[in-house]
Amino acid sequence: MSKYVGAHVSAAGGVFNAPLNAAKIGARAFALFTKNQRQWHAKDLDTQTIDAFKRNLDQSGILPAHVLPHDSYLINLGHPEEEKRNKSLDAFIDEVHRCELLGLEKLNFHPGSHLKKIDETLCLDRIAEAMNRTLDCTQGVSLVLENTAGQGSNLGWKFEHLAHIIDKVEDKSRVGVCIDTCHMFTAGYDIRTPSAYDISMAEFGTIVGFEYLQGMHLNDSKPDLGSHVDRHESIGKGKIGLEAFRLIMNDARMDNIPLILETIDETIWAQEITLLYSLQETT
Repeated sequence: MSKYVGAHVSAAGGVFNAPLNAAKIGARAFALFTKNQRQWHAKDLDTQTIDAFKRNLDQSGILPAHVLPHDSYLINLGHPEEEKRNKSLDAFIDEVHRCELLGLEKLNFHPGSHLKKIDETLCLDRIAEAMNRTLDCTQGVSLVLENTAGQGSNLGWKFEHLAHIIDKVEDKSRVGVCIDTCHMFTAGYDIRTPSAYDISMAEFGTIVGFEYLQGMHLNDSKPDLGSHVDRHESIGKGKIGLEAFRLIMNDARMDNIPLILETIDETIWAQEITLLYSLQETT
């Protein structure tokens, strides 16, 4: 089995530092923000920065396919107000262009929120339309929808939401899904036991399809099953527990994709990576 575990590492001081930070913790994959995630605008990536990123990535031994950049938290492709949605779309397209320049293959993002101003279906359609517009003017980068906890008016917590969006995306070769285990659990999908895991994963396979799985966020959960609250916990220390992560680490459907920690204590990420690999059963 080929598992590629890492963490969402800091890119402080420049994106070229992210591969170095990943290598320091023994990661075989990583996530990063290619710009400040809490600001709309960032200066363009210059040639020197791009070259340094590619050089450091090469030295880390981590493949571009195992890097899962995340877009800005400000972006809402389903925004009910046209002006704000267009601002989000412009920012999103810029994020995809940044991935293109860095030679990365994926951009992970939260689908969007209706803000209780439009109905769910219209919001999902707006997200898909924004994705189509983005795909039309970019190349080589897949748009990877992340399932959410369903906190507030956020969509994407039901597998049906993700399937609806994918159905409306014209170029399905450039759309994918990232499953966040904490979000999945607090959205109501139980993965704590082998039988519960099998049921929830079968549901994902039937409704969305494992052919779209392009990454995972491995997070334990502070809140309970079905609470719709997004609060991560360290592996094995939350309400999900270690068994779910043992099942993931021995599930061939999760081979060859980035498996990314976003757990709350970055000082133990190296130990968590080691722990996750130790859960693999040798055949």
